[in-house]
Formats: sequence, structure tokens, C-alpha cells
Amino acid sequence: MLIGYARCSTHHQDADLTAQRSALSRMGVDDNRIYIDVGLSGTNRDRPGLREALAALRAHDTLVVTKLDRLARSVRDASDIAEEIEATGAALSLGGSIHDPADPMGRMFFSIMAVFAEFESDLIRARTREGMAVARTRGRLRGKQPKLSRAQERHLVQLVESGEHTTSEVAGLMGVSRATVYRAMERAKSNGATE
Repeated sequence: MLIGYARCSTHHQDADLTAQRSALSRMGVDDNRIYIDVGLSGTNRDRPGLREALAALRAHDTLVVTKLDRLARSVRDASDIAEEIEATGAALSLGGSIHDPADPMGRMFFSIMAVFAEFESDLIRARTREGMAVARTRGRLRGKQPKLSRAQERHLVQLVESGEHTTSEVAGLMGVSRATVYRAMERAKSNGATE
């Protein structure tokens, strides 16, 4: 039996996910046997879709992925997943080519692809950090903006301190979570202590 696995890192990669599903179908995987993870990085091993795909594998089955970087983004994870698949007596197909762990050339090719997948992931992280640093120096990256203005936060503190409303009621009135109310109260206390 063929078990398919597809993954995309963000919820905005519908085209990539559709392409992966189409490729898996062309390789003979039934649509109801394709397991998917959306919004999860390949560097994160704890993925529900991957867990389900691996659990569905039995001896003589084949886990099919379009490319190795959809399965793992680190050499260690790629090796661990391949070993787990081999331990069940199943096979791994990468873009239609069966990975044979007993073949020295196959092992080398698999290792090289895993190194490139990890390298690509590292490059993406480095570019993201560089882009954020440039945006920060230009004043375009200011971090998360507060939910309430200073005036709204002062009003919130007054409402809570009046004792006429519960924290939940104040949160509802201000359109924020209770955690936001608690943080505002903590800031008010610390500001009062420093003044």
C-alpha cells in the first residue's frame, strides 16, 4: 500500500500543497491515504500528519513524499524517520525513487539530499534574521503593537479598581482577553511603585 505525506510551512501555500497532492496522486497514492501537515516547519519533528502517516505504515507499504525537504529539514530527522520506516519493514519513496538503505550509493544520495534540505532551511532562517535587522534599523519593525492605547489602559485600570466590575466584565467591555487586563493591572502597579 502507498501512504502519501505532504507538508507546507505556512497556511498561505495552497498552491504548493495542491502540487504535492497532485504529484502524490500521479505516483499512485489514493487521496484518502495522503496525510498532510499545514503550518508546520520540517524542522519540527512533532507533526500530527507525519505521526499518522508513520503509524499507518505496515510491512511492505511505501511512504511516498514528493521531495525529502517535505519530510525533514535536518539530517538527523531525515535519518531517524528513514530508520523508523525501515524498522516497520516499509519503504520510502522520494519523488518516485525508492530509497534503499542497504545500497551504499542510495545511502550517500539520501544523506546528500538531507544535507541540502538542512542547508536550505538554515539559509531561510539567516535571510529572515537579516531582513528583520534591516527593517529594525529602518524603523519598520517595531514589534507587537499594544491592544489598548494608554488612555484606554488607564480607563481599564480605573474600571477594575472601582470594584464595580469583574475582570471578565472589564475584558468584555474593552474587547480584550482577561490576560490583557491582568497585564495592564501589573503595569499599573509597577508604574505606581516606581513613581
